[in-house]
Amino acid sequence: MALSVNTNIAAMNAYRNLNNTSDAMSKSLEKLSSGSRINRAADDAAGLAISQGLKSQIGGLKVAVRNTQDGISVVQTAEGALTETHSILQRMRDLTVQASNSATLNASSLGNIQTEVTQLKAELDRITVNTKFNGSTLLDGSYTGKNFQVGANAGETISISIGAAGRGMNATGLGVNGVDVTSVGKYQVSAAAAAGKVSTTLASQTAASTATITVDATDASFTASGVDSFKNLKGTISFGGKSFDLGSVDYSAVTATGAAGASAASAALNAAAQSAFGTSAAFTVAPTTIVFNAGNVAAANTATMGSYMTSGGFALSSSAADVAAATVSFTGASGTADALTAIDKAISTVSTTRANLGAIQNRFDYAQNSINASIENLTASNSRITDTDMAQEMSEFTRTQILSQVGTAMLAQANQASQGILSLLR
Repeated sequence: MALSVNTNIAAMNAYRNLNNTSDAMSKSLEKLSSGSRINRAADDAAGLAISQGLKSQIGGLKVAVRNTQDGISVVQTAEGALTETHSILQRMRDLTVQASNSATLNASSLGNIQTEVTQLKAELDRITVNTKFNGSTLLDGSYTGKNFQVGANAGETISISIGAAGRGMNATGLGVNGVDVTSVGKYQVSAAAAAGKVSTTLASQTAASTATITVDATDASFTASGVDSFKNLKGTISFGGKSFDLGSVDYSAVTATGAAGASAASAALNAAAQSAFGTSAAFTVAPTTIVFNAGNVAAANTATMGSYMTSGGFALSSSAADVAAATVSFTGASGTADALTAIDKAISTVSTTRANLGAIQNRFDYAQNSINASIENLTASNSRITDTDMAQEMSEFTRTQILSQVGTAMLAQANQASQGILSLLR
């Protein structure tokens, strides 16, 4: 190797190696101090891309856990309120059984029982109105098809429906609004339409009882000759221990309007009624009037009847005090027997709703556990990609630190070596 003053190749080599060592030591310090193996894309471009995807999933799943907790809270709120609804219905049933003991009760005693029944019905309505979650009413029939996002990706949802759409857990929605234990021969024909625009009339018959339900076609929510009047009609007609829900009729096949639409809607209504009551029962339907003909009442069982309106519904009664101005044939069980039928059906409805809520809550619990497990596993995967292995990196730092010290010493030696040329000049 030639000796020269202008170029010190040994020093340049030592300097280059020292530079590389210093860079490596700086990166080790950065990884050790931050705890992250990837501090910039240059550290691991592919690893960074994978890590960011995992972080998106983890972040979404953490929010999904909170969403499932909200779902559990909604279910618990609704189910807690329905616990009281159940208690109220059970109390109403107890009172009705007590009222059935006609051998020992007089009119005053029945009136006292009815007073409590009326208050209990009012409490059913209050619970329905006041049971809310973050401003959303839960028990009025509007909380249906509500989706909770329980995953990090689109479409990963759990849907909640509390009760049936458009039917609340109040006295009317449960079919107990017309319960009156003081009226012997009470027979429920409760019906309610949009904005209460429904009236009832009775006709004189010799062989059948007839209740005419007339939709007010002047109301803005209906059309005079179209099918809206049928689709908006809601309520329950009960007869002979069987019930028919006006709001449950399937009108999806009715696509025409005007007279044709009304005729098609009439056919759908008739079919649903006959399915509920049997072929002996029939509906006679005009575009805005629905006539219910029981059709199975014996002519010999005649009674003076009238119609009167109860809060949110209508009832037919054989009680003389309720007589309006009509006479029809009527056969039915006693008032308390019909009341028991209505209350038992309401209890069954609430029981089914609570069972569904319990099933949904269990599903939320399992979903939450599954999501938490996914978060744990994805976090572990992301950690293996991005986190610094402190032991390995400390070993690397120690190696580069020693190399830095050695490189500095060798650079000094390389710089010193060129001074030997001076001895040639003496």
